[in-house]
Amino acid sequence: MKLKTFFPLFGFVALLAISHLSIAQAPRPPYVVSPKVNPDKTVTFSYLAPNATTVLLDGNQFGSANVPMTKGENGVWSITVGPVKPDIYPYGFKVDGTTINDPSNTYLFPNERFKASLVEIPADSPAIYALQNVPHGSVSYQYYPSVEGSTGTVVVYTPAGYTKETAKKYPVYYLISGTTDTEETFWKVGKVNLMLDNMIAQGKAKAMIVVMPYGNPLARIAEQTGKDKPSDVMSRDGEDALKRIKLFETDLITNVIPYIEKNYRTINNRDNRAIGGFSRGGGQTLRTAFNNVDKFAYVCSYASYISPAEMDKSFTNITSNPDKTNKDFKLLFSGIGTEDFLYKGTTEWENYLKDKKINFKSYVTDGGHTWMNVKKYLNETLPVLFK
Repeated sequence: MKLKTFFPLFGFVALLAISHLSIAQAPRPPYVVSPKVNPDKTVTFSYLAPNATTVLLDGNQFGSANVPMTKGENGVWSITVGPVKPDIYPYGFKVDGTTINDPSNTYLFPNERFKASLVEIPADSPAIYALQNVPHGSVSYQYYPSVEGSTGTVVVYTPAGYTKETAKKYPVYYLISGTTDTEETFWKVGKVNLMLDNMIAQGKAKAMIVVMPYGNPLARIAEQTGKDKPSDVMSRDGEDALKRIKLFETDLITNVIPYIEKNYRTINNRDNRAIGGFSRGGGQTLRTAFNNVDKFAYVCSYASYISPAEMDKSFTNITSNPDKTNKDFKLLFSGIGTEDFLYKGTTEWENYLKDKKINFKSYVTDGGHTWMNVKKYLNETLPVLFK
């Protein structure tokens, strides 16, 4: 009886071992490194898709859009582009017509829509936004009671020394991202935290707190109440857009600022508050600042404007007494790229301000409506805030 039970059991165990061995020895797919930044500043992108018909490098940051990639015998598609000018660039792949991000890359662009992958090409000498051997501040996520019973989120940068110098108070820069961007974008793509770490260490900027709110509270309300996300506005200064901007302004003034000033060591007066933003965030910046002159002394518009018609209709408090406005605002900054689709509107707005004798700082660079340019605007404005 023992032999009869032993051999079947032995055979079953042997089959399990052979089966496990065959599974363990199954060939592994190729290990894919992507992106790979080469010493000559060319970049190699790779994607494993043995059954795909076509794979394209998506995006036009590297000279042309939708560049065909080449399939290797191991099923890995690849392409090398460049040399590429040092900066941070978004990209993705189009696999048989479907856009995806790079599964080999964890560095993603925070966005409400498609989250592109990001690649950083380092400069020969460290860029102002590069990670350097200096004292570093901290970045944290905070939740606060927001409009219409929702819960809002902000990303907050505190400079090096904040936790040790417990008696010291700081000025605050409220910094707002653009359309479809999130509260993380100025941190993860704009690198404002590293820029300030380096500038403060070099004595080029004053130590400050940076508060990065989410610029689309209507979408957050919809998400938290189980409703569909509202569609994008068709006009930047249409009725719907202005209503949404007003909702953001209400949230910032009545909820975000009081929360920050209650929970952080801040200097609570207009001379120690700045507000700035990119694209939609720039439009929110200008309207919020012009409606609340008592709150902000520094105003930074990155690739945005207000039309002369809206200025005449809604902001005569700014234009009717230019001497007062010029005294109120220690900085009114307007940055734009010559290839930006908002260049024409921005220059018209700047000419309007000139005609009204309103002082402002104009900064014009090349390039378009990109976060590469946003870092240039930050580089111009961070050193002059609160000085």
